Amino acid sequence: MARKEFHSGRRGAPQDRRDSGSAHTGSSGGGRRSSRHEPKHRPAADVAQLWGFHPVREALRSSRREILRLWATADAAERLKVEIEARDVKPTIVTLDEVSARLPPDSVHQGLLLEARPLASIDIADLPANGLVLVLDQVTDPHNVGAIVRTAAAFAVDAIVTTERHSPHMTGVLAKSASGGLEHVPMCTVVNLARALEALGDMGYLRVGLDSDGPESLENTPLSRPLALVLGAEGKGLRRLSRENCDVLARLDMPGAIRSLNVSNACAVALAMSHMKLGRSQT
Repeated sequence: MARKEFHSGRRGAPQDRRDSGSAHTGSSGGGRRSSRHEPKHRPAADVAQLWGFHPVREALRSSRREILRLWATADAAERLKVEIEARDVKPTIVTLDEVSARLPPDSVHQGLLLEARPLASIDIADLPANGLVLVLDQVTDPHNVGAIVRTAAAFAVDAIVTTERHSPHMTGVLAKSASGGLEHVPMCTVVNLARALEALGDMGYLRVGLDSDGPESLENTPLSRPLALVLGAEGKGLRRLSRENCDVLARLDMPGAIRSLNVSNACAVALAMSHMKLGRSQT
């Protein structure tokens, strides 16, 4: 299915087809199980599953994360010996196949599976007065959201605002794609995104909606802190009320033959450009 997300706004620009590799779920480490199976263990609704070296390591390092259980191969437990001992966690030593049996097919777990409590959402009133935040308007693909979280952690984003409905759970594949980023970027989960954008405006945030038909390019759009970058859903883009509650709509102008970007890639480009522009404005 053709997928329109963010492009330069030029007429006749070619559309990208959805790439399943927009955010890889892990490295080439051990634990990929190719045969289809149903997990033998299903966690409760209030339990988050994290697998793979980076997500598990960062969760063990995070004081915000309540650890419940850890399954690990002997080699994986040795790699995380310092973090495991610091959190006073007693891992259950298992084989690679025993970890795989507890997870969805093809999960690249690298011999590690952690069960923990989900991280609590922060309130929108607790966002920093001079912050940089991302607002996700019903972005539902867990690989994309995970990649966005990872990028947000790399660019020191203060929080991600998302909706209770029409957004993926912050666990599993998303956590793997985030590669530990969930522990570093607070999530602000709201019921009504339009009202949340209104609240951000009342707090003095400049709300910039990334829109392929935006009247101006992000490169030429004046930016200032506090700043909220608003990203629309895969395929649909920003909803009407989200657009109406932005101060400005801006597009990403790409120089190459492919004009459209996956939403997570567009997020990375927008954050890089925003950091450069904000840095220049402060000098």
